[in-house]
Parts: sequence; structure tokens; C-alpha cells
Amino acid sequence: MLLRMELRHLRYFVAVAEDLSFTKAAEKLRLAQPSLTRQVRNLEDEIEVKLLDRSNNRVTLTEAGRLFLFDSKKLLAQCAESVAAAQRMNRGESSDLNIGYVANIHYGLLPATLGAFRKLHPGVALNLFDMTSAEQFLALDCRKIDLGFVGLPPVLSGHALLSECVAHDAMLVALPSRHPLAKNPKLKLADLAPQFFIVMSAKTQPGAREWLVKTCEAAGFAGMILQEADSEPSVIQFVADGLGVALLPEQVTGLPHEGVVFRPLSPPLLRESTVTWRADNPSKPLQDYILIVKELSHSM
Repeated sequence: MLLRMELRHLRYFVAVAEDLSFTKAAEKLRLAQPSLTRQVRNLEDEIEVKLLDRSNNRVTLTEAGRLFLFDSKKLLAQCAESVAAAQRMNRGESSDLNIGYVANIHYGLLPATLGAFRKLHPGVALNLFDMTSAEQFLALDCRKIDLGFVGLPPVLSGHALLSECVAHDAMLVALPSRHPLAKNPKLKLADLAPQFFIVMSAKTQPGAREWLVKTCEAAGFAGMILQEADSEPSVIQFVADGLGVALLPEQVTGLPHEGVVFRPLSPPLLRESTVTWRADNPSKPLQDYILIVKELSHSM
């Protein structure tokens, strides 16, 4: 059976069913009572079901009417949400914001930005995803996340990405605890010239190898890379096994590191840490979040 009822018929029925009064419902809807009565009766005729009992000068819901009321309210709510979602989309807004981050690098900035964003957009859901830097770049490309705390600055050539430096991580030297250099409270980068390095792999942290090579060249020597690892804990384990040394951000000292010591460099070695997003993402919550990240990163 092809139904011709419209959403207004459902709204009229819900108004009468909630007040159990055509008079009160007509006042709320600003309709003439005879017109409202006719519209509700047309709805009943259309679906061939009696929804309201009008006997004894009272209005009550039939069993079918109670079920229809529940479903009608649910359908009207869904329609209202669909309209709101379309309006948000038209304004460049979104109902959620998806953020990627590297779990082993504990950004003090991230919790602060989330709190500030919730105050500005209490109705936008925040979804956090623990991802490697490489996974974040792929997720950005596929539009599965809106922004990533990727760490190392990305190579932007040929990509529709923008980035912003939000921190400078102090880099430490990870050494086997029995290494001769471990007895020194501080090290110069040139002290590591004879050593083999362990570095994060490109499939996990794009640019890590290139950063190490350039950093060593700036210190006057060619860094010898012996091994790549897919995670910070793996880097630490390789160092503990005596395969080489590593340059790691100071945040990783919070990870288990039995058999490994960390030493600061003199002068200090800092590495940029960035957030990245798609240049063609029109989301207003994203743009507001980027502003929050920029402001808080400059104040921390």
C-alpha cells in the first residue's frame, strides 16, 4: 500500500497524543481545532488503524496508538537530526572530530587542547586513535582522521597536507647500561660518531632515518645505521641487546628500559614535533581545534 502521509501528520498526532487533548494541541500548533481533528483522522484513515479513542468526551490512546506514538517520536527525532546534520555540513561543521596520536610519545599538549575544545564545541564528539605516524598519514589520506599528532615534520611535497610545529622535543641518547659512554652525565653528539645507530623504520615513522642522517652530518660525521625498529620499545630493546645507540625524545624514558640508560646532549638537541591535517578539509571544528593547538602550544 502506497502511503501519502507526511511528517506534519506525525507531528499533529504526537501533539494530540502527548496532551490527550485536541484543544491544547491545536493551541500549541497554532492550528484551528477542526483542522487538527481532520488531519489526525486523515492519518488514521490513511494507515487504516484507530490511534485515538474519542469516547466519553475524553481522548485516550489505543494499544496501536501507543506503539505508533513511540515510533512516530523516534522517526521525528531522526528526521530532526538529519536536518541538523545537513545544516552543519552546509556550514562546514561536523558532528565529530577524529584525532590521531602516537601513544608512546605522551604529548602534554593533547589533553589541554581537548579540554579547551570541549568547552567551545560541547556537541562535537572527540575520537582519539592510537596510531603510528605512518598510519596517521594514511588515515589523513583516506579522510579517516581530521588531524594527526604525527611528530616529525611530514614531507609535504605532492600531498594535500598542512602542518604546524607544536613542540620541540629534547632528544636523549639511549645507551646500553654497560657502554663506556654511559658513565658520562652528558654527551656531545660527536661522541657518537664511532657508534652504530638504531632508528625507527620508515613504515612506522616516515622521515626518522633522514632526520638522523642530517643531524649527524650537521655534527660533522656520517651516522652509521645498523638496525631499524617498528616501535620505541623495540628500539630500546635493540639498544639493551647491544646492537647500537639511539636518539629518542625524552618522553620515552617513561617506558620500561631495563639495561638502557638515557643521557642528555650538550648542547641540547631539539627535534620539531608537528600536527598535520588536510588542506582541503572544510570542517569548522577542525579549524577551531587547530587554532586552539596553536595558541596552547605557544603558551606551554
